[in-house]
Amino acid sequence: MEMKFFNPKSVSPSEIVHMGRMYSSSFSSFRHFGVKLSPQFCSCKGSAPKVSYSNNIYLSKEAIDGGDIVAAETCVYRINGTTGASSNLLSRETRVLDAVDDQYGGVVVDPEKLPANPSAFGHILHYSLSHWKKKGKKGIWLKLPVERSDLVPAAVKEGFEYHHAERGYVMLTYWIPEGPCMLPANASHQVGVGGFVINDKYEVLVVQEKHCAPPSAGLWKIPTGFILEAEEIFTGAVREVKEETGIDTEFVEVIAFRHAHNVAFQKSDLFFICMLRPLSSQIIVDDFEIHAAKWMPLVEFVKQPLIQEDCMFKKIIDICIARLGKRYCGLSAHHLVSKFDGKPSSLYYNVTEDPNFNCIGD
Repeated sequence: MEMKFFNPKSVSPSEIVHMGRMYSSSFSSFRHFGVKLSPQFCSCKGSAPKVSYSNNIYLSKEAIDGGDIVAAETCVYRINGTTGASSNLLSRETRVLDAVDDQYGGVVVDPEKLPANPSAFGHILHYSLSHWKKKGKKGIWLKLPVERSDLVPAAVKEGFEYHHAERGYVMLTYWIPEGPCMLPANASHQVGVGGFVINDKYEVLVVQEKHCAPPSAGLWKIPTGFILEAEEIFTGAVREVKEETGIDTEFVEVIAFRHAHNVAFQKSDLFFICMLRPLSSQIIVDDFEIHAAKWMPLVEFVKQPLIQEDCMFKKIIDICIARLGKRYCGLSAHHLVSKFDGKPSSLYYNVTEDPNFNCIGD
């Protein structure tokens, strides 16, 4: 990179001020690069100030000639008043936010390299958007950690919208092209699981929750909960049963699943009922969320008024009983790897030709 520079030690302070005015005039044509000069450097009124400086003041050739490299201008100098009572160290830099391209023609901003000052962040973000527009980019993903939440107002001011939030961050997006935004929406569903655990005595593992809706008060129900991130449906069911009752189990099949909408925060809900085989029998109740747990005879479990009166609960129990009588086939989990993404997946489907699966055998 070619550098143009001069040595301030070879000129007098008054000549430096004169050259400052000269460069100020030259820089006015570079405003489209986002380069601005401090007013102190552009004009000096009154008596001539005393000037101290570093060895060289320099400008990159790219800053002068333009080009694909982002224009950058850094001027560091010190101007002391005639009394020597005050001094200011000034620095101004214009750059694009550190980011990587995604596979869809968009940009993902690096959350680890964000400017610390909200005002500086706003200026750099504005310049970055202009740069990305010229580059033909599409969607911009801006992840702001919770400790950088003070940057949110500046991003919203530039036109960014909320996408989703987790405990440690908020994600904002910006769609550059005209027309409807093509960025994927936030997750639309929550996923729950229930474990239907029945032993050799035809006793069902049931719980009473400490915190539940009034209609469910006093109901003995199967253990339920939500699966975690990157957790399989069947491992989530096994984990929830273990956490609530202390019972170890192994997965048999997905018996059925329910799909409901506008359940919580206008999200849809998928709820999978899994049949599990018990591997232990001693119950250890989770005192935090479970009031009581026990092994309950299947006949007694089915006769509960709330189950008899609710068509969905009753249907679920009917399906589970049919599975026990080998009159119904559930869905087993099969581990496969797809060439589309190269990642392992669990595909749930019914196998009737293999006597080791589903309703044909145990």
